[in-house]
Parts: sequence; C-alpha cells; structure tokens
Amino acid sequence: MAVTLAEVKLYLRVDGDEEDTLITSLIFTAQEICEEILRYPLSEFDEIPALVRQALLYCVANMYEKREGTHNNPKTESGGIKETINVMKLILGNLRRESW
Repeated sequence: MAVTLAEVKLYLRVDGDEEDTLITSLIFTAQEICEEILRYPLSEFDEIPALVRQALLYCVANMYEKREGTHNNPKTESGGIKETINVMKLILGNLRRESW
C-alpha cells in the first residue's frame, strides 16, 4: 500500500480497530482512483511522492466521511466523489501521463 492503515487512521483521527476493514478497502479504492488519474501504477515510483500521498489521504478521508451518502439535496451538497476526484486531478495533474 502507498499509505499505511496506521497513517490513514492517524489522519482520520480514528483510534479503535472497528473500522480497519472499511478503511483498508478505502485505501485500495483511493489507490485505484489515483492510478486512473495518473495513468500508471503507483508501483512505478521508487518512493511515493508527498503529493501522491496527500492525494491518497484526501481521497480516503472524503470517502470515509461520506460513506453513508448524502440524501438531503444532492444538487447542492458538496464533497461528493466527483468533487473529490476533481480535486485529486488538480493535485496530481503535473504527474499525469498523456495516456496509459
């Protein structure tokens, strides 16, 4: 994993182990999203850049916080997955390849 469960739990301020399975799943999902944006696997890095690590933490945090969805007014609700991906594209834009 590009970020560890312990790092993400610290970032999320989660103390217990009850959410470990969910958080681990979100880490893998965030990595897949990141790779899709970058258009190459994270395994190509010798060391994961701080910028990529921050994008991963940002993505996991947003998915974790919005895991139950929002049902009030989806048109005006901010912080959804589309917004998260758009912010990740801005963060990772300089590292993105033209194609796979």
